[in-house]
Amino acid sequence: MKILVSLLSVFLFMPLVAQADHECVVLLHGLARTANSMDELEEALSTSGYRVVNVGYPSREETIDRLAAMAVEEGIAGCDRQPVETIHFVTHSLGGILVRYYLADKSIARLGRVVMLAPPNQGSEVADEWRDVPGYEWLNGPAGQQLGTGEGSVPRSLGPVDFPLGVIAGTRSINPILSQSLPNPDDGKVSVENTRVEGMTDFIEMPYTHTFMMAAEPVIRQVQHFLRSGTFFHNSASSHKPASP
Repeated sequence: MKILVSLLSVFLFMPLVAQADHECVVLLHGLARTANSMDELEEALSTSGYRVVNVGYPSREETIDRLAAMAVEEGIAGCDRQPVETIHFVTHSLGGILVRYYLADKSIARLGRVVMLAPPNQGSEVADEWRDVPGYEWLNGPAGQQLGTGEGSVPRSLGPVDFPLGVIAGTRSINPILSQSLPNPDDGKVSVENTRVEGMTDFIEMPYTHTFMMAAEPVIRQVQHFLRSGTFFHNSASSHKPASP
C-alpha cells in the first residue's frame, strides 16, 4: 500500500514539474534590499522545476522609471536565455511597482502570472511622513521619495492592472514606530489597504511582516499555488477580497 501511494505521488507531481520546466520566474526584490532576500523563494521555485532569474538591481540609486527598465528587462533577458514558454514575476514591495510601471506602456511576450508581496500599490504613508527626516533619502534613494500617497506618487499615477495578478498583504509589524504612520492593519511599511490595486485577480492577507514575509514557508506555498492555478488557497484564516481600492 505504501509503495502504491508513493508511486501515485510521483505520477501526480510529474506533470507539474514538466510544465514548470518550460516556465521562467523572475524575482524582483524590494527597496534597499538585494537579490539575497529572495533566496528562499528562488530555491523553492527551482525545486518545483521552474527556471528562476533572481534579479539584483540598485534600488537606492535610481528613480522608478529607470529601475523598471533596468530590472524588468534584465529578468526578461535572463529568461530568454533559456527555452521557456512563459515568463512569470514574483515581486517584493518596490519590485511590484517596477513591474506595473513597465507594463503600463510596454508588453511582455509570453507573460504569465504575477505575484506581488506587500506591494505599495497605492503608495505608503511612511514615505509621506518620513521623506523629510534626515537620512531617509540616503537610506531609500530617489525611488523611496516616489512611493508616497500624495502628489508625485508613482504608484498612484499608474492605472489598473490588466494581467493575472495575485497580491499578498502582511498583517504583522515589527516596527511600531513606522506603523504609527500607517492605517491598521499594516506590515510595518505598507497598510493592507494600500496593497490593493484595481484589476487584481486574487488577494490574501497573511500574518507576516513586510521585511521577512518572502522567506515564510506559508507565503511561498501561496506563491506556488497562484503560479500553478491563478488563485490563492483560501481558508478560514485568509481573506479573499479582490475588490478595487
